[in-house]
Amino acid sequence: MKKYWLSKPFIDVTFILAPPFLCLFLIFLFQDKLEDIAEKYSFVNWLLFIVFIDVAHVYSTLYKTYFNPKERQKFKGLLIKLPLISLLSGVVLYGIGSQFFWSVLAYIAVYHFIRQQYGFMRLYARFEEKKTSRLDALAIYNATLFPMMYWFLSSKRQFTWFVEEEFFTYNCPTCLKFLEVLYGLILLTYIAIVVFNYIKYNQFNLQKNVLILGTYLSWYFGIVYFNNDLIFTILNVVSHGVPYIALIYVNQKEESHVSFFPRLKTIQGLLVFLVLILSLAFSEELLWEFTVWNEQIQFHQFENPFEKWQIILVPLLTVPQLTHYLLDGFIWKNK
Repeated sequence: MKKYWLSKPFIDVTFILAPPFLCLFLIFLFQDKLEDIAEKYSFVNWLLFIVFIDVAHVYSTLYKTYFNPKERQKFKGLLIKLPLISLLSGVVLYGIGSQFFWSVLAYIAVYHFIRQQYGFMRLYARFEEKKTSRLDALAIYNATLFPMMYWFLSSKRQFTWFVEEEFFTYNCPTCLKFLEVLYGLILLTYIAIVVFNYIKYNQFNLQKNVLILGTYLSWYFGIVYFNNDLIFTILNVVSHGVPYIALIYVNQKEESHVSFFPRLKTIQGLLVFLVLILSLAFSEELLWEFTVWNEQIQFHQFENPFEKWQIILVPLLTVPQLTHYLLDGFIWKNK
């Protein structure tokens, strides 16, 4: 079992494997109070989940790319081209229409979230003696795609990924019944084969199976079982952002970064890492609030003076996020 860990068991369990289970436990524990929490503490929820986890995890990528001399040289072309591509494509998409822009970004985000779960699964399966990669992939895609199809094919959900009406939806109960049966069959097949491999080959990858189970739980309860904006945000953001930040730390703690940064494996390095990504995340969200949203922090009492500049400002502010989505498809290969 030791060879499957990505780092020390405490780090893996606490920050990579446990988040969806802990979130779900707290959701059921405080289920009756969630409406009050969402209403009375909306700013705190936004600051904690959106700014300090969701946006911060985007900036943690800097340690794997721009701040790492070896990786910066390796991906030199991409690190220059992708932000420019993100900005230019964003301007074009926003020029077609703001709704079209957010819809495209939402579909890309969903793909990114799904692929992250697949990536973690492959990391935990990297030393398996008996490979079950196709079955594992099927389990991950079943765990994530069914909830999204449920979203697309059911009545209106009380939450969004970015904005209202970002996805094409069509209410089709018959389609959902078929998909529910397929979902159950794939899940049961996966469980049966895991049990079979344990009995016959004495093979059981605990970390990988906990990761897959956590994916099933966070996506099903976050999207299908509950129809609640705060619950979706908690399960979606925490289960995605916290493990990613932990993976950056695990992957980069022995590496050298910008010369004046202390090593990430030191207490000072960890503090610099956390303060930096949280500060960048907060700064970005302040800009969003000041120039675009004006929701969590009321900068403008009446009309937004930056309204006519949205075609530039919105794509510009999404460059870190979109670049993170695109870079992630390259920087973790062969790891």
